[in-house]
Amino acid sequence: MSSVSQVELVELKGKKVTVVGLARSGVAAARLLQAVGASVTVADAKEEAGLAEALSRLDRKALTVRVGAGYESALEKADVAVISPGVPSRQEALNAARRRGVRVIGELELASWFLKAPVLAITGTNGKSTTVTLVGLLLGQSGKRAFVGGNLGTPMCDAALASYQAGKSAGTLYDFIVAEVSSFQLETIERFHPWVAAMLNITPDHMDRYPSMESYVEAKARIFENQTANDFALLNVDDERVAGLMQRVRARVLSFSRSGPVEAGAYLDGDRVMASIGGRRQEVCRRGEIRLPGAHNLSNAMAALTLGLLCGCPTDSIRHVLQTFAGLEHALETVRERRGVRFVNDSKGTNVDATIKALESLEEPILLIAGGRDKGGDFAKLREPVRRRVKHLVLIGEAASRIEEALRPFDRISHAATLQGAVELAAREAAPGDVVLLSPACASFDMFTDYQDRGRQFKALVNQLP
Repeated sequence: MSSVSQVELVELKGKKVTVVGLARSGVAAARLLQAVGASVTVADAKEEAGLAEALSRLDRKALTVRVGAGYESALEKADVAVISPGVPSRQEALNAARRRGVRVIGELELASWFLKAPVLAITGTNGKSTTVTLVGLLLGQSGKRAFVGGNLGTPMCDAALASYQAGKSAGTLYDFIVAEVSSFQLETIERFHPWVAAMLNITPDHMDRYPSMESYVEAKARIFENQTANDFALLNVDDERVAGLMQRVRARVLSFSRSGPVEAGAYLDGDRVMASIGGRRQEVCRRGEIRLPGAHNLSNAMAALTLGLLCGCPTDSIRHVLQTFAGLEHALETVRERRGVRFVNDSKGTNVDATIKALESLEEPILLIAGGRDKGGDFAKLREPVRRRVKHLVLIGEAASRIEEALRPFDRISHAATLQGAVELAAREAAPGDVVLLSPACASFDMFTDYQDRGRQFKALVNQLP
């Protein structure tokens, strides 16, 4: 639990702070900094015309704008730099700033200085958004006031600004802060201190940004860095890499497992989903009652219910949410059934492991649409799941040839120049009882703004099919 202190206000009030990156989190950081009296400069590699919406959310009269070519000059006279998650924290301009004595932090670290409520921070390669959303629903169903956001949706600095403004009038806005936290955000923490830190899984991802798997794991593991014996760490003991972090944790350990009992946390016993919190062991629900599809979502549900019980949510409320929550947009989302064929949008499947989980979650023959921008994934891991589960593979995007090469001798493969072409081809090839699944195993940035854009275009194309 943390609260803004006079130390942080002294560090920021009147100081020259440069915000690098004007996506949602950068805009939120700039607004918070303006509110606490910093002298703010915003910087972005994009030209101003492409930043009109972002800049419209800021008080232009009270800040300096440095965008386009030469935007890095905004760091030259800064006391502090706040970077967005998408900005590589070790780029040379930032390293040079550090050598000049500039303090470089991320939007997550900045926000944490102003948050008074206990923080439940959730990270992992896959399942973060689903688990964070579930925890938020559990808290809301139980009458608790929760902010739900972070890497998912609303930036943490928006919660921090609201908390700061409420604090000035002696108000308390939230009972809990539920935050999705990415490895990119964790790279730049200093004092970020979650009351509960949850690690869902660690599989290869973002290998285009990290020099090794070990460095990716190290970034993820920083979520536990500032915890004490008064805090909690929640770990997936079915995941070898996550279980290996247990010896490094100073907080009280909770765990969850689909494969056997745990001392404290949640586990599967036959078809009973069990929990043990504070020495009380109880059945929460039956496995078949959980509406989310797939074994991976059973793990996500167990992580969420553990956090819910820890926060005092009644078991009946937890059971109701698990029975009714069908999942997020773009995560194994059924779009439509057409002529006996089901179309499923899993655009959030942006890495190889996520696509494997999607394939394992479906029972029907699958026509898989995959491809996009390669993030350094090991596409060879798809070979066996594709052989077993995929009737036909349609490849799009920059990584198409590399995926095809990695999957040999599997040869039931077609290529499409566009997502529209892929949807139309898959619809022609599908027979009643099949599933057409978009689960790309790649980033979207070669053809789309982000995974949401890709997923929404897929849904529009599916709904346009005659």
